[in-house]
Amino acid sequence: MADKLRNQDILEQLRNGTAKFELVSSPLPTLAALPNSNNITTLFGIGNRSTSTSTLFFARIASSFGGQSPAMKKLERFSVHKVTGDGRCMFRALVKGMAYNKGVSLNQHEERENADELRMAVKEVICDSNGERKLYEEALVAITVDESLPRYCQRIVRSDFWGGESELLVLSKLCKQPIIVYIPEHEHRGSGWGSGFIPIAEYGSEFIKGARNRNPRKPVRLLYSGKNHYDLLL
Repeated sequence: MADKLRNQDILEQLRNGTAKFELVSSPLPTLAALPNSNNITTLFGIGNRSTSTSTLFFARIASSFGGQSPAMKKLERFSVHKVTGDGRCMFRALVKGMAYNKGVSLNQHEERENADELRMAVKEVICDSNGERKLYEEALVAITVDESLPRYCQRIVRSDFWGGESELLVLSKLCKQPIIVYIPEHEHRGSGWGSGFIPIAEYGSEFIKGARNRNPRKPVRLLYSGKNHYDLLL
């Protein structure tokens, strides 16, 4: 590395998200040239140095340039449209955003009904159709990391089922709808200030540009807070 980093510098970079990692295999000139190279594994906390010829790996932290977190460079500004927190908030925010993109305004009853229809559409694809389920393998992986599929299918029929990444993976593809999820700037900073929003996940980006015989879709932007709640960004 061109610049020597102190331990406190490394820890600070890890805290604020500016640390950059490069996976390299040993022998590495910049590491092999260090004195007491036998202690490298202790210094970096990973790897296993021995007298064998097995390959060693080290994580190298690069210097930070510009002093700004890469996430902060993606900072965007929107207005927050609050969504009722009744367990349907992700589905509510999504139908509200899809309707807005079409120039349609939904009342509370329509919003709730449409939100429940989206939830049940996910249930039909994932739980009721073996053929369609195979088209959503990424969502299946996300679901079964935490629970069994039968358990998931029991829960999703409830009106207070909390939607999240698994359902966004399904609905973005099922509805051919681009979806971008943001977090508040102040949550990224870990402080109580900052009024912008930072994108953390994107689904269905292939539908933004559109295709032959299909108009491009405007993305729906959802705001996810640390309180497990979704609102709509416009």
